[in-house]
Amino acid sequence: MKRFLGITVLGDFILNEGVDGVLDNLEKCGATAVACNPTVTAPCDEGEGSFQPPSDAGSSPRLFDRPLWGKRELWVRSGTSYEPVEDFYRDTPYAPRKANDLTAAHGSVIGQFVDGALERGMEVYFQVGATQPPGLREEDVPRLPDGSLPHNRMAETGSLASPAIRSYIHAYVRDLLNAYPQISGLRPDWPEYPCYKLDEAFQDFGPHARAWAEERGFDFESIQHEGARLYALLHGGLTNEHLADWACAERGRFALIDALRGSSGLYDWLRLKAALSVDLLREWRAALTAYGGEGKKLSANAFMPPYTLFTGFDFAGAARYCDAASPKLYTMHWSAMVEFWGRVLIERNEGLDEKLVARALAQLFDLGDDIDAEGLDDYGYPGPDEAHPVPDGCQLRKIGQVRAVAGEGMAVTPLVHGYGPLDDFMRRFKLVAGSGADGVWINRYGYLGADKIEGIGGVWK
Repeated sequence: MKRFLGITVLGDFILNEGVDGVLDNLEKCGATAVACNPTVTAPCDEGEGSFQPPSDAGSSPRLFDRPLWGKRELWVRSGTSYEPVEDFYRDTPYAPRKANDLTAAHGSVIGQFVDGALERGMEVYFQVGATQPPGLREEDVPRLPDGSLPHNRMAETGSLASPAIRSYIHAYVRDLLNAYPQISGLRPDWPEYPCYKLDEAFQDFGPHARAWAEERGFDFESIQHEGARLYALLHGGLTNEHLADWACAERGRFALIDALRGSSGLYDWLRLKAALSVDLLREWRAALTAYGGEGKKLSANAFMPPYTLFTGFDFAGAARYCDAASPKLYTMHWSAMVEFWGRVLIERNEGLDEKLVARALAQLFDLGDDIDAEGLDDYGYPGPDEAHPVPDGCQLRKIGQVRAVAGEGMAVTPLVHGYGPLDDFMRRFKLVAGSGADGVWINRYGYLGADKIEGIGGVWK
């Protein structure tokens, strides 16, 4: 039996390179699965549609390895690859994306790709946002402890507790499986509260989360009070003395435990986010079973530890509903997050030592055994030809942590990002290949030039 290898492919590249062209390259890699999106695109004028590769809140210097319409970065407009059934959405305030001229001209190509991959023996998944309905309403955006909206989010996700979003999930899953009953399963992305930016780590204190928490016996008043107290500390009350312990690995681990021991509200806040994440996956599983039967697979994408403390993703709890989980080895984001969080802390807290901030955050995120950063510039978003400043040891440690808590019922298939120079990508890929994980996913095909495809196949086959 072949070991599991999945690769995610945007519809853009299927349109550019053709169904067989993409599938031939996936076979060269040794892929046993592919994930795509039910979307077709075309180039458009600047400022229209969306920018590819993603701008990551304006911070990303990424370029595709594989040209898209002759370019390594561009603006594209999109359309759904199928005709949504609007009647399926009658119980949710969210309407489906509209079919358009791109749907009519190119939509059938996605179905051809799905069928072609299945014929070659690959599993086929759709990768979709876990809480990202079209036109996310303000009332469904997660809130900060004071009730305000988080600032400058990188992930435009909704409240995990929103009844409107949950009803949309059922409608959307029904719609997808009606249009593509042959797919193997779904891969919901971010069934948690992403924490790329500091504000994002303080989600969710909105009315949906309050109602959900109080119905289940959580002391939401205490949770909100302690969340607000911590937010205020980090935005005006933080000192170098606070950071001293966090900048040291062993003392930092104790400081985290001690902080949670000293505040039942903070501890319950993390428990609440974990309970919400697991319950959202229950919702996805219920929809998948209702409209696809028992045979469809649920494979969730999530952050790695220790970020999951802030995002809420609970691998042990997820195992009750998921066939697999893919913790993300998105090392360029880990590096960027040190700068994202650090700039806010320095801006909002007078007199902080930048070296201390960088070392404290890198230790908190577990970005290595020996953190010797001199400042935030030692991290940040690596360029297309720069190695990612995250050593092997901590990546292996994170994979081991997930495997230990996930248990035996759920496959652990880490998600390696294809972005970066060949040598560094191969380092990160080989690391997972030899880790003992149940398999690996690679995100995304657009970053896999001919040299990387050859390298992947050489390792995996």
